[in-house]
Amino acid sequence: MATVSERDALLAIAIEAADAAAAIIRDRARDAGSIPWQIKSHSDFVTEVDTAAEKAIRAVILAHRPDAEVIGEELSPDAVARGLTFVVDPLDGTTNFLHGFPVYAVSIAVAVEGTVEAAVVLDVPRADRYTATRGGGAQRNGASIAVSSIMDPGKALIGTGFPFKHLAYVESYQRQFAAVVRTTSGIRRAGAAALDLASVANGWFEGFWELSLSAWDIAAGVLLVREAGGIVTDLDGGEVTGLTHGGLVAGSPTMHEWLLNTIRSA
Repeated sequence: MATVSERDALLAIAIEAADAAAAIIRDRARDAGSIPWQIKSHSDFVTEVDTAAEKAIRAVILAHRPDAEVIGEELSPDAVARGLTFVVDPLDGTTNFLHGFPVYAVSIAVAVEGTVEAAVVLDVPRADRYTATRGGGAQRNGASIAVSSIMDPGKALIGTGFPFKHLAYVESYQRQFAAVVRTTSGIRRAGAAALDLASVANGWFEGFWELSLSAWDIAAGVLLVREAGGIVTDLDGGEVTGLTHGGLVAGSPTMHEWLLNTIRSA
């Protein structure tokens, strides 16, 4: 486990790397409509911006810590977390970026021996920086944040992600959606899981669920939610490290329990 000073140092590297990626993304946002798309899988795209941003992140990380492993969505998705590991999504919300829809982010988590110790999610269009260190709380632009205090599902706003890549989940997701929408004040799907989890940590969403996510989608956001006082589990209520793929449920303690029970009963 890392010490407080070590966590702060690792967070500083992650922030520097996220800023380097964001500079590339902002520069290319002006001509996003002309950037070629490459198809990775059904409804899942990658561009030269994704790869350039990840290269910039990798360069910053390895300049400071050449001993680090980097797990990145585009360049090293099959790398294994060991020792010091940075888990990187260089552009979470690529489809949004390509359409000019201003919801996309850089997400970087730092793990030591399998435990996430520091995290940053940089909302590129808004220039909002969400950060957390294990045991050090969560912040938005340096100010402490906390999960929502709303305890009534009827007043809750819930974030979600559609199973757009994994169509086998569509029918079960539709049942869950129907159960949640009947009870809450609304459901939102913005298309960037890192920012959805940041919205839970910031108290904008009372909860969030999605059926299939990758480690780079959630590693930073999981720490944000927990350090803001929330709970994150898998779809069965089990432990989530943030370093593996799968579905999750996140929220304030009260809303997490309600949301988990609701989708499981559906």
